[in-house]
Amino acid sequence: DLRAVTRSITLDQPISATAMLAEIAGDLVRGVLADNPQEKTISLLAISVSHLEESFELQLHLPLGLADERRRPGTKKGLARFDADRAIDKIRERFGKQAVGYGTVALEAARSVPDEFRELAEKEL
Repeated sequence: DLRAVTRSITLDQPISATAMLAEIAGDLVRGVLADNPQEKTISLLAISVSHLEESFELQLHLPLGLADERRRPGTKKGLARFDADRAIDKIRERFGKQAVGYGTVALEAARSVPDEFRELAEKEL
C-alpha cells in the first residue's frame, strides 16, 4: 500500500541553521508515524523549503524562556548552531562537499548495498 501522507509547517520567523531544519523535519516525521501507528517504514521522504534569503546579520533575542527558543536564530543556542554551520561551510569550501556530514549517514553507507549490486539489480533484463 503506497499511500501519500503529507505534513507542512510554516514558521513565524526565519531560522538560520541546518540542524533546525533537521529537527523540524524530524518532528513532522514523528507526528506522521504517531498518527499512523500501523506504518513501520517510510518509503519516500521529501522536504522542501521556501523563501530562502542570504543573511549575514542575526537579530539577537532576549532569553525569555519561550518554548521555541532553541529554534530562534538570535538565542545562545541559535548562534552556536549558526557558527557550526559556518564552520562546516568553510570546511566544505576547502576540502569539498563530502568532507563533512552527518555521522549517521557516513556510518549507514557501510551497511548499504554495494553500488555494483544495486546497478545489477536495477539493470533491465
